[in-house]
Amino acid sequence: MARAIDCDLQRFKQIVRGKVRENLKKYITHGEMIGRKGRDLVSIPIPNIEIPHFRHGQRGSGGVAQGDGDIGTPIGRGQGDDDGAGEAGDQPGGHIREVEVSLEELAAMLAAELELPRIEPKGKDTISSKKDKYNSIRRTGPESLKHLKRTYKRALKRLIAADQYDPANPIIIPEREDRLYRSWTTKTQPETNAAIIYLMDVSGSMTDDQKEIVRIEAFWIDTWLQSQYDGIDVRYIIHDAMAKEVDEDTFYHTRESGGTRISSAYKVAREVIARDFPPADWNIYCFQFSDGDNWGEDNKACIEILAADLLPHCNLFCYGQVESPYGSGEYIRELHRIEDDWENLILSEIENKEAIYDSIKDFLGKGK
Repeated sequence: MARAIDCDLQRFKQIVRGKVRENLKKYITHGEMIGRKGRDLVSIPIPNIEIPHFRHGQRGSGGVAQGDGDIGTPIGRGQGDDDGAGEAGDQPGGHIREVEVSLEELAAMLAAELELPRIEPKGKDTISSKKDKYNSIRRTGPESLKHLKRTYKRALKRLIAADQYDPANPIIIPEREDRLYRSWTTKTQPETNAAIIYLMDVSGSMTDDQKEIVRIEAFWIDTWLQSQYDGIDVRYIIHDAMAKEVDEDTFYHTRESGGTRISSAYKVAREVIARDFPPADWNIYCFQFSDGDNWGEDNKACIEILAADLLPHCNLFCYGQVESPYGSGEYIRELHRIEDDWENLILSEIENKEAIYDSIKDFLGKGK
């Protein structure tokens, strides 16, 4: 039987998750959910849900019905105590409670909120893994896999058959021939894996505010895709006039001061796909973020690489143009010219953090 306190705890958790779902759009656009990420949990600060509790005074300060007092007089320490420094304020304090929500729950909330369709991946029959399943019994094996219940049943049958079992003294000592062991079969299971390639302009026109938008949006993209695939492999490419593959920390904390050649990032992405992710076996997602600045003569090379080497092999190629006070915003116009030719080319203009919500829906809303 469940204890009352356990039922109350479960009810409290349901209330908390309800609050998270109600305010999901706010968390998405402001990034409060990305404060701490452990192995598979994310810490989310949410408005505190007050629980009634007793407040105790200091020892020796009197108790209920002791000393003078009027109705409504607080019991215990009040505003007149000397522990705090400075003047007392007259406004209520903000209460924050941290609650842990699994990434699987976040993905489900995101799908419900944005009405995201489930992805139909490719490569189901080409990438496989071997898994052992204990589903049989055999006469030999390591002692660690001995099946105790079956061994004793076999010994009991032997004693009964030999008329050696005494119900008044039910001692059963298995012999060597009674021992049975768990056994397994190895099965090959198809898997569906995905590769995510992030590309970002890190030239001087991309400020820290724009990179924060990219970080928040990439977190939610990762969360959704991880819920759809057995395995995710993420790569990061940064560029100004030159491009290179980097780790996650470098991706979000690098700023260069050179010019901008987007084609350099496309060339590195092409090399990564050819080297690590055969398109027939992998579901490939490219997410590019830029403020739209590009060297004018480079636009033609970008379109050629996209059409020949990237768009034919990607489930999605998503371009997010982050508004910057320094960027021209011209590049998205070039992509609009070929948008109708490629169903997997998704374009989104991200003016500020409030636009992250709609941008995620633009990118993931087609179920590819």
